Order: sequence, then C-alpha cells, then structure tokens
Amino acid sequence: MSSRRPVASLWIGESLHYINQLCLKSHLLHGHPVTLYCTDDVQNAPEGVKIRPATEIMNIDMDLVEATSASFLSNVFRYKMIQETGAIWIDCDAFCHAPFDDDQEFIFAGHGMLGNLNCGVVAIPKDCDLMDQLLNYYENLPDYPAWWNKNQRRKMDRLQKQPMSHAARIYKAERTAFGPQAFTYFAKQTGDFTKAMKPEVLYPVPFQLNDVFYDPHGRVEGHFTDKTISVHLYTNGTKPWWRKHAPLPNSYMARMCEQVGIDPNAALM
Repeated sequence: MSSRRPVASLWIGESLHYINQLCLKSHLLHGHPVTLYCTDDVQNAPEGVKIRPATEIMNIDMDLVEATSASFLSNVFRYKMIQETGAIWIDCDAFCHAPFDDDQEFIFAGHGMLGNLNCGVVAIPKDCDLMDQLLNYYENLPDYPAWWNKNQRRKMDRLQKQPMSHAARIYKAERTAFGPQAFTYFAKQTGDFTKAMKPEVLYPVPFQLNDVFYDPHGRVEGHFTDKTISVHLYTNGTKPWWRKHAPLPNSYMARMCEQVGIDPNAALM
C-alpha cells in the first residue's frame, strides 16, 4: 500500500501530542508514505513516519515563531514543501478517514460556516499561478493584506509602536491572514476557488463544533458522507483540558486511538 501519494507536514517542537501521533499514523495505515519535517529531534513519532530536518525546505525563524505561534510559519512552509516535493500537505491534526485519490491535482476545501477555504490539507500543482501568488505574498509582504477592510487596517495601525516585525504585526492583527484568509483570497484571484471540494470531504465537522470529538455521547460520524477523506480535529481550538487528559471512553477520539493503536496517556502535554 506504500505506493499511494506521499503526504508531509511540519512540526515545531520536541515531541508530538497523542492527537498528532494519531493523525500521522492514520495516513500510514491508509498506505500514504508520511514525512514529518522537524525543527527538533522528535523521538515519539509513530513507527514508519520519516523524520527530516525542516531546513531541507526552508529555515525556520524561531524568533518569529516565538512572536507568533508554532504554526505560523507552516503557512509558508507548506507551499514551499509542495513545490519542492509534490507531496500532499497535511496538518498534524488532520485524521485520515480514507485514502486520497492518486491523480487529483487540486485538493483543498471550504470549512466551517462561512464558506471560506481552509489550507489544513492541500495539494496544488508545483507550477501554477496560485502557487506563484501565494509565495509572492509571503516573500514580499504588503503593507496590509489586499482583502483587509478599514477596521482590520486600523487594528494593525494600533500595533505600530510595539517592537515586532511586520509579519508579526499582521499576525497579531488577524491570526488567519497567513493561512485560510490568504489561501481563500488568492484562490479567488486565480480562479481556482471553484476547484474547492465541499467541506464534507476534508472538514466534515465545523470548527465551531470541535468539542464533539471528545464527547462520549456525540455522534461525530453523523457529519460524514461517503465522500469524506480527512477529518480535521482542530487542535488550535481544543480546550486545554484535552491536551492534558486522555479522551473519555467511547468518544470519537478514544475510539480512533484504539482503532489506530495510539496510547493517549503516553503523549499528553
């Protein structure tokens, strides 16, 4: 089964949480070779995950990460990685429900309740207008993102006196300006927005309902269809409790850990 398309992600930190172990291993079990680019010497990745230094794709500015978040530079890294390797980008909290198609050039989808695109799971051609515009945006940051309204610009203006980089200032004003907002805007500019899959394919559970993954009486699978490939678990929105405690028996998270073979108690934070 290892002949399926490769997938890859980035990890900034010394060890994985059990949710990340679960998601990476789920892709392996569906036959996708998995590469995890790391900034540190990660020792607790599931067996079979290929660990590579992040510097093979780009240097990670840890000062900028410190000023923003651990996931901040992944928004640049994912496109550089796709361009370099052709692998499908997967966030480390994207659970593989079914294998990806072997020949689909564009893999991305809308999410949540607003109709915007998410970039937690992405495949686009190495050479395309969308790739060029995304990388140009990150490498030549404008004064303000082109899609911002007056209120967003004013919010950033209020940060001018604070000692931080221009990139950090944009992030502080609007956290998703480097992720879903940018991807949505440029996909519309290039006409690729129409290639988006429906949320049921990659983000069947809306972000606003992410607690359902931990509810032993929740019926997560009620959100799924026969088109569902990936299930985003939204660790950025997870309550701190679930980072420090194993999931309750019969919850979706507990059932998937048992199914995949992950011990939650061995990798709590």
